[in-house]
Amino acid sequence: MAPYDLDQIEASLHEKQQQVVTFLENAPKEKQKCCLGTTDTLIAEVHLGVIEDTLERVADKTLGICRVCHGYVDEKLLEMDYTASVCLDHYSADERRRLEYELELSQVVQKAMLPQQTPTVPGLEMAVFSQPSHIIGGDFFDFFHYQDGAFGLAIADVAGHGVSASLLMASLQTALRMLAPLHTQPADLVNHLNHFFIHNIHFTSFVTLFAGRLEPETHTFSYSNAGHNPPLLHRTQANGKPRTLWLAPTGPAIGLVEQNFHTTRTTEIAPGDLLILYTDGVTETMNGQRELFGDERLAELVHQQANQSVREVVQALRQALTLFSEDQPLVDDTTIVVSRFNHHV
Repeated sequence: MAPYDLDQIEASLHEKQQQVVTFLENAPKEKQKCCLGTTDTLIAEVHLGVIEDTLERVADKTLGICRVCHGYVDEKLLEMDYTASVCLDHYSADERRRLEYELELSQVVQKAMLPQQTPTVPGLEMAVFSQPSHIIGGDFFDFFHYQDGAFGLAIADVAGHGVSASLLMASLQTALRMLAPLHTQPADLVNHLNHFFIHNIHFTSFVTLFAGRLEPETHTFSYSNAGHNPPLLHRTQANGKPRTLWLAPTGPAIGLVEQNFHTTRTTEIAPGDLLILYTDGVTETMNGQRELFGDERLAELVHQQANQSVREVVQALRQALTLFSEDQPLVDDTTIVVSRFNHHV
């Protein structure tokens, strides 16, 4: 008899499968295009194929059987990667050390539940608003440091709501804080996160994530966007005219596709530039006529408020959403992070 709770594994896989199927069948085309980044639905279907193959191995009770010695792989290894089919003993010393580190990290992540905090970051003026649609939510924002000490910032949104979404997001936030010091580029961090979660039996959904990197010395901002709503970078050109730059997805959402497709892009920044990070609870706020608040209203509001303080920009956006929705209750978690690059950058 298998030493695993196959019923629990099967339930988790079915939940993961349903999340992806629901996304592919019901999400609007624009939402799919954003979450999939530079890939397409065929790539997500490959992931569904891997889940289906795993469910077949659960059904015939061959899941976790080592293809070398025909014993069962370690349960913690299978939890971290449900495709695992080789015992730790059969890996090389270097591979075993890497897997043992990831196993240790996996256990820490699964037990984590961290509160959201608003850090102070040199070179930035920042204001934040975050409100779940239920008692607890699946949005998060955070600031951290890369391996070389550069400041990093992130915003993310898990598919789903409630306790399950909140636990998954806390796990992702913990993993991000632990993995960020191992990397210097946002794409490497995002790819590592996807690798870490894609086959984790406890990670039953997918997450959109935007990770950025501030480099004051070169006046540049680098980022990798894993299927997240494009942040808005508002800047004033030399001729005094405003320019809006949308930081579009550079790869698919974490946990949605098998391979790592994420890349890093870089843009110049200047004193006074405003960066607006947000989750889809902003642009998908709906009025009584079932119209969405949308990107154009967001861009226009930022243009109108560009000379105000970051706190006033956040407040104006909150008021605009309340007015637009006619005071209806939130249907999705809503998070807004407004940053202005100051003259020290």
